[in-house]
Amino acid sequence: MANVVVVGSQWGDEGKGKIVDWLSSRADVIVRFQGGHNAGHTLVVDGVTYKLSLLPSGVVRGGKLSIIGNGVVLDPWAFLKEVKRIKGQGIKITPADLQISESTSLILPIHSELDGIRENRVDGIKIGTTKRGIGPAYEDKIARRAIRLCDLEDETHLLSRLENLLHHHNALRRGLGETETDPQELFELLKAVASKILPFMAPVWHSLDEANRADKRILFEGAQGTMLDIDHGTYPFVTSSNTVAGQAAAGSGMGPRSLNYVLGITKAYTTRVGEGPFPTELFDDIGHRLGERGHEFGTVTGRQRRCGWFDAVMVKQAIVTGGITGIALTKLDVLDGLAEIKICTAYKLNGKIIRRLPSGATNQATIEPIYESLPGWTGSTRGARSWADLPAEAVKYVRRVEELIGCPVSMVSTSPEREDVILMRDPFKA
Repeated sequence: MANVVVVGSQWGDEGKGKIVDWLSSRADVIVRFQGGHNAGHTLVVDGVTYKLSLLPSGVVRGGKLSIIGNGVVLDPWAFLKEVKRIKGQGIKITPADLQISESTSLILPIHSELDGIRENRVDGIKIGTTKRGIGPAYEDKIARRAIRLCDLEDETHLLSRLENLLHHHNALRRGLGETETDPQELFELLKAVASKILPFMAPVWHSLDEANRADKRILFEGAQGTMLDIDHGTYPFVTSSNTVAGQAAAGSGMGPRSLNYVLGITKAYTTRVGEGPFPTELFDDIGHRLGERGHEFGTVTGRQRRCGWFDAVMVKQAIVTGGITGIALTKLDVLDGLAEIKICTAYKLNGKIIRRLPSGATNQATIEPIYESLPGWTGSTRGARSWADLPAEAVKYVRRVEELIGCPVSMVSTSPEREDVILMRDPFKA
């Protein structure tokens, strides 16, 4: 059986929650390998809605092992709050069902505070973060001053590690006119939470190796999307981690040879939350219609998403950089009833036609989309579970998307319901 990596091929919010839930019912182990509680997955299981931010989607299904990998940054208080909320919905969560990597870096209150200060600059410049401290936590990790989960069991040295961390942060806070943080105060906060979170700590690389050797099906669950990748996205309007499939190996401790199939979740149109370039963004009635019909509001922030036509250039680039094997096309039903549907097939930059997303922020902001028009359809695709259920024009649209992005469509999602899927190729049997 294949191990499957699920990543977003756009700017996140592609509908990964439903697809991951569909796949997790067939998996034995589910792994989060990057990001933090800035992610948002909405799952609907037997009519019950679960909203997850940090927890892997497998927690809502019994008999699965869920893992939070070393590539994640973890807010202990957000974690415990989410566990309590999901337990309140009748879900069992114990260290036997959920493991956290011992080398996972922690998000502390100073990180979210710094995030908020930066996003509320008087000059108005901002990235559009969720203000949850993700970026500052990754900064400390790379600078080798982070507090990791394993540090919580070593109280003797925890205070000195906090003092080292605050040597940097208090200098920043002084410069920003903020009150300095007392290391003893942070120490007491962490000391109080340690006994609640340490039982979940484990050498997850070892757990994954054992599962792989036992021929268990492992699902690696990505957050955000390829175009928010710190290296391959629309920098600087990106997240603070690598979101491409290669991070599944680095962020879990499992070698890349064990990553067999990469499924790119791809919305049938395009959305984006927050700041940054968006070549196909629509400001007209159609853009408004897509947002309303698609219920385009962030799971975590509630922010309204910007909407636009499908960008085949961007998705094709994401397929290359992410090593995507096949795509799951989501929210096809949102396009129902449109007389004409457009797909971006190239850009115009300084009078020249290009077929890639340029790296520079200035060029990204000035490119103009070149569109190809396809006829829409009057019939409904909602709830379709086979090609025969789709209008002919919808089938043509899906096939044209395949041609333009150079990647097969493995699955088509036609509603928020988990079983409303047209399956061409089961990733676990690839």
